[in-house]
Amino acid sequence: MASVLPLDPPQRLVRAVTAQQGAASADAARTWLEGLPALLERWLERWELTAERLVTPGGRGSLVVLVRQADGTPAALKLLAPDGGPAPVRARREHETLTAWHGLGAVRVLRAAPKEGVLLLERLRSEVSLRSLPEAKATLEAVSVVRRLWVPPPAQHTLETVAEHTASEAALMRTTVPPDAEPLVAAALAAREEMLASAPEAGPVLLHGDFRQGAVLAAAAPEGRARWLTVGPDPLVGEPAYDLARLVRDRLHDLMASTGAAAATRRRVNKLADSLDVPGERVRQWALYRAVESACRQHAAGNRPDAEMLLEFAAWL
Repeated sequence: MASVLPLDPPQRLVRAVTAQQGAASADAARTWLEGLPALLERWLERWELTAERLVTPGGRGSLVVLVRQADGTPAALKLLAPDGGPAPVRARREHETLTAWHGLGAVRVLRAAPKEGVLLLERLRSEVSLRSLPEAKATLEAVSVVRRLWVPPPAQHTLETVAEHTASEAALMRTTVPPDAEPLVAAALAAREEMLASAPEAGPVLLHGDFRQGAVLAAAAPEGRARWLTVGPDPLVGEPAYDLARLVRDRLHDLMASTGAAAATRRRVNKLADSLDVPGERVRQWALYRAVESACRQHAAGNRPDAEMLLEFAAWL
């Protein structure tokens, strides 16, 4: 089978996987990056695939190569990077979630070897996301997609709950407070505690975990399918407001540059909440928490401009 070698991994991926904390994680990341050419060749051969091109700039947690199957059907081969734990954990959770969605609002899995961190997915138009649409239209389409994803979690699932996932985040937030951000960090942690203590009676659903406009791509052949499908879940089990919280701050750079940004942010919270019949106050509180948590991570990574921007956004909430 033809390959894309010599392989030059996208710099976004290289920066993300080499920035992991801890010597063991960094060593695993370097080993994975060095072994990518051989890994790709192995799976091209095993699944009888012909590589066409690398998806760039790609994501921060995987290498995606556009391929053709033996019968000529287009597909996308995804090789998941280690992320501080074994790659199979991430691949298994993504495979489990995409399988539960059955292609309704999400990309379909064609073949999978989750224990080895490898997925073969239907090919979407990777260069066309909801971010290519005007904001109002993109929001409408995003709402249509995300409502399809909130289904009961699979029986005996292996996914983290929102409470479990945010517990480790909260611990890190307490030790990586940006300068002069103590009140916002305290407010964010209090919001998390309040939301977890007052979970909705409807019960938890399957969440994308990182739902945003850039994670929703155009279908390659929309006949018989939805026009827009989500990819790259970081799946969790919890309440819908948690998923909407990430969507609230989409196109943040544009929002920051606009007049009346604070009022526009509050309108966005209410519009998303009303569109999906989710309590607006819960969306606001989770949006506050997730923005401050992201700011703390950016601060810890030395990315001061993004940390400050996220904190300003959080202050509007």
